Amino acid sequence: MKATPRKGPRNPQPGEWTAAQYSKQYVASYKPFNFVDGEGVRCSLYVSGCNFACPGCYNLAAQNFRYGKPYTQQLEDQIIADLGQSYVQGLTLLGGEPFLNTQVCIRICKRIRAEYGHTKDIWSWTGYKWDELMQETPDKLELLNLLDILVDGRFLEPLKDLTLQFRGSSNQRIIDVPASLASGDVVIWRNLKR
Repeated sequence: MKATPRKGPRNPQPGEWTAAQYSKQYVASYKPFNFVDGEGVRCSLYVSGCNFACPGCYNLAAQNFRYGKPYTQQLEDQIIADLGQSYVQGLTLLGGEPFLNTQVCIRICKRIRAEYGHTKDIWSWTGYKWDELMQETPDKLELLNLLDILVDGRFLEPLKDLTLQFRGSSNQRIIDVPASLASGDVVIWRNLKR
C-alpha cells in the first residue's frame, strides 16, 4: 500500500529538534557577493540539514544534514574576508535550517560581531515561526539574538507567491529582530515593500 504524501511541513514541539542531535556542521554552499538573499550585496552561507521537509522546498538537497562539506576555519576566514569589502552589506544564513545548525551559525555570527560590530548586518531564514523560537532551546535563542533580520515561517506551497520580497510564501514575515526583542512583539522590517 502506497503512503499518502504529507500535505504540509512537519511541525515540531518546542525543543523537539536540537542542533546537538541533528547537525553534522556541514555547509551545502557558500555564495559571496549576491543580490538575492536579502538587502544589498550579501555573502550567503547555506548550512546543511532541515527537518521541516516543506513540500515544494526549493533547496531539497540541503535538507540532508550530510550534504556538502564540513564547515572549516578556512571557509570562515574567507567569509570574514569577503565581508570586509566595503560594498558588502552583510551575511545571510540559509539552508537547510540555520536554527538546527547553531554550532556553525553562532560561531560565524559571533566572529562577525567581534570583527565588524554592527557595521555588517546578519539575516537568516528559518522554518520556525517567531513565537516557536521564543519557546526554543538556549542555543536557538542565542543565535536569534545575534541577528538583525529574520525571515520566519515554513514555506507553504499553497501560499507560494514569486512576487514577494525575499519570501517564497505569503505566510512568511521579514522581522526586525532587535526591535522585536526590545518590544516583546513582532516588528516587521521597515523596508518591506510586498
